[in-house]
Amino acid sequence: MDGSAQRTLLITLTGRDRPGVTSRLFGTLADFPITVADVEQVVIRGRLVLGVLVAYADGADIGRVWTAAEKVATDLDMEVELATGRTKSMPRRRGRLHVTVLGAPLKPAAMAGIAGRIAANGANIDRIERLAQYPVTCIEMDVSGADPEGLRAALAIEAAEQQVDVAVQFGGLHRRAKRLIVMDVDSTLIQGEVIELLAARAGCLDEVAKVTESAMRGELDFEGSLRERVALLAGLDAAAIDDVRREVELAAGARTMVRTLKRLDYKFAIVSGGFTQVTDALVDDLGIDYSAANTLEIEHGKLTGRISGPVIDRAGKATALERFSREAGIPISQTVAIGDGANDLDMLQAAGLGIAYNAKPVVRQAADTAVNVPYLDTILFLLGISREEVEAADAADATPPPAT
Repeated sequence: MDGSAQRTLLITLTGRDRPGVTSRLFGTLADFPITVADVEQVVIRGRLVLGVLVAYADGADIGRVWTAAEKVATDLDMEVELATGRTKSMPRRRGRLHVTVLGAPLKPAAMAGIAGRIAANGANIDRIERLAQYPVTCIEMDVSGADPEGLRAALAIEAAEQQVDVAVQFGGLHRRAKRLIVMDVDSTLIQGEVIELLAARAGCLDEVAKVTESAMRGELDFEGSLRERVALLAGLDAAAIDDVRREVELAAGARTMVRTLKRLDYKFAIVSGGFTQVTDALVDDLGIDYSAANTLEIEHGKLTGRISGPVIDRAGKATALERFSREAGIPISQTVAIGDGANDLDMLQAAGLGIAYNAKPVVRQAADTAVNVPYLDTILFLLGISREEVEAADAADATPPPAT
C-alpha cells in the first residue's frame, strides 16, 4: 500500500470497559485489506475510549469495514464513531515532551491554564493520563510540536499562578534512561537539619539556625558557615550524635521512593553537607549505593568543633555526583539530582534532571523542575511511575511464596 497518498478511517469505540474489546475489534478488522496507522486507548473510571486509525487504498470497499465496526459496537453495547479522511503520510510524531502536573488539590482552572499555555506555544496534547490521585493528583500529558525551553518557561509562570507543580521533560529514551538518583539529605531525604538537632543539645540552636538559613539562601559561603556552626558544637558529648541519629525522621514518602527505584534497578546515592555519623546509618537502613558527607571530629568522646577532612560544599556535591556516575558506569545525562538549598545548585545543574524539592526560590528558578508538596515519593511520578504500579509491586512483595 502506497504510504504517500492513503485514505483513512478513524474508528472510535466508547463504552464500559471489559476484557476482549480490543481483540474483538482487531479480529474483525483482520478480514479486510487495511493497515493499522495509529492506536490510542484510555480507560477512565471503567469507561473505555479506543481509537483506531486504519489506512486503505483508493478503490477499496471501505463500506464493509464501516458495517463490520458498527456490528462490533452493537454486539459489545458500545457507541461507535467513524470518520474518513486522507493523509499524504503518517510519520511517527517527533519531538515529544512529557508535561507532568502535580496538584493537591488539582483544580479545573489549573488544567485550563496549563492546556492554554501549551496551545499558545503552538503545541498539541496527544495523550493525557492520570498517574496518581493521592497523596497528590498527578496528570501526565504527551505533548508534541513545542519548543522545550519556551514551553518550560511559560508553564513555570502558569504553575506559580495556579499553585501547582509542572515538569517538562523530553520523552522516549531521554526519560527512561535516568538510572542514578543523587539526593541531598537534610530537609530533603530527612526532615530538618542534623546540625540544628545537635545545636539544640549544645544550647546554641538560635545562633546555628540563623547561620544555616543564610547559607541555604546562598547569602554566605557554605564552607565558612559550616565551620562557624560546627565550632559552636565544641565540647558536646559524642553520645548526643547517637540521640540525634535515633531522632531523625525520614521525609514522608522517602522509604517508598527508594524502595521502588531500587526495585527498578536504579542506583541511589546521597550527598550531604551534614555528617557521616548520621548518613552512614541511612545508607545501611535504606540500602543506598553511594554516599558522601562531612565528618565531625571527635576526641576523648567529645566534639572538637572541627571537621575532619575536606568539606562537602556546593562544588563538592557536584564532584560527588560525577564520581558516583563514573563508579556506577552511568552517564551524567542519565542522572537525577534532588535538593533544596543553594548548596545543591551545582549538582542540580550538572545532572540530567535537576529537581528542586520544597526549595528556596533561587533553587527553584535554577532547577529543571520543582516539587513543592511534602511527599518525596511524588518524584516517582516525574519519572513516569504511577501510584498503581508502586502499590502493585508492594503487594507482590508482600505475598508469601507458595508452599513447596
